[in-house]
Amino acid sequence: MNENTRFGVYLPPFGPFGDPRVLVELAVRAEAAGWDGVFLWDHVLTDAMPIADPWTTLAAIAHATDDLLLGPMVTPPARRRPWMVARHASTVSRLSRGRLVVGAGVGVDESGDFSSFGEPTDLATRAAMLTEGLSLMRAMWAGEAIEHSGAHYQVSLAATAPEPYRIPVWMAGSTNHPRVIRRAVDCDGFFPNPADHELTVEEVADIRQELHRAGLPATRPFDIAVRGNASPAWQEDKNVDLKGLAEAGMTWWLESLIHFDPLELSMAVVDAGPPRV
Repeated sequence: MNENTRFGVYLPPFGPFGDPRVLVELAVRAEAAGWDGVFLWDHVLTDAMPIADPWTTLAAIAHATDDLLLGPMVTPPARRRPWMVARHASTVSRLSRGRLVVGAGVGVDESGDFSSFGEPTDLATRAAMLTEGLSLMRAMWAGEAIEHSGAHYQVSLAATAPEPYRIPVWMAGSTNHPRVIRRAVDCDGFFPNPADHELTVEEVADIRQELHRAGLPATRPFDIAVRGNASPAWQEDKNVDLKGLAEAGMTWWLESLIHFDPLELSMAVVDAGPPRV
């Protein structure tokens, strides 16, 4: 195992996790058990109510913990509006003293997060809004004066002080399409998140090669986060090659909790700490 590999918990803030107090308790227990991060999905609709707002909950987690990295995984600027995401991120970053990671992506509409509110649903539009929105977010964090009139956003802001802590962005994508890889290279990390399977060692190695072919320098720090289930606390053997994934380029393992599992089982996974080889 690469000694630099870090371990996070990745979960939806709904169903049994829909109570923000439960999520704060989970994060406190995760930190005590040796996890390096806690990352929350970002949705507004679900069949498994109640649902907690991730940004509000992340602020509470930031206040209750000392060392955990935390963030939305992932938040879609196309739905949330980039200036609002920038301000939410600024607040949580300062509250946590620089422990925020912003996972960003085009978002999905499987539960009606976009279509139920008349938001654009076609992928090309959401992708363009993501690219334009990220540029605005970074400019706001840098304290730059902004006079922007783009295809989707118009922003006029005076210069201000930059953020006291750098806010890293991980790009998420359900595919390794060249456009997704190019967007990821402009960020601090990549969260490949296919809908139908967990990544193999070979896929992670291919992703790393694609990132370098797209212009990622070999010496530049860059995270690749992989989700799945490897904890010994699960009730069946998951048999995940964590060592192989790390050697292929994974820098973060995200242990995936899910809302239809019993809360007691999820907490047992958290309490067991990060899986090891």
